[in-house]
Amino acid sequence: MAEENDWQHDFDHAWANSAEHKEPSARARMLAARWRENPPDPAPFRADPGPATPRRSPWASTAVVIGCVVAVMILIGYLQMRST
Repeated sequence: MAEENDWQHDFDHAWANSAEHKEPSARARMLAARWRENPPDPAPFRADPGPATPRRSPWASTAVVIGCVVAVMILIGYLQMRST
């Protein structure tokens, strides 16, 4: 008996999707009420990004990486020489 009662209480998606009137979500209602009093400024779909910052040369970052690797190699060599 309980299983039959549970089956009757299952949500019927086809019935819900065929509804003529669909209530907007709580967020949609909140935004509609807010925009009625204070409408948003018009904005393009994709706003233009700010001014582009000048990019450094790719060689600058390569030089920094190679410099760090050389510094670590020198430090390791110095520590090995000191320990012997």
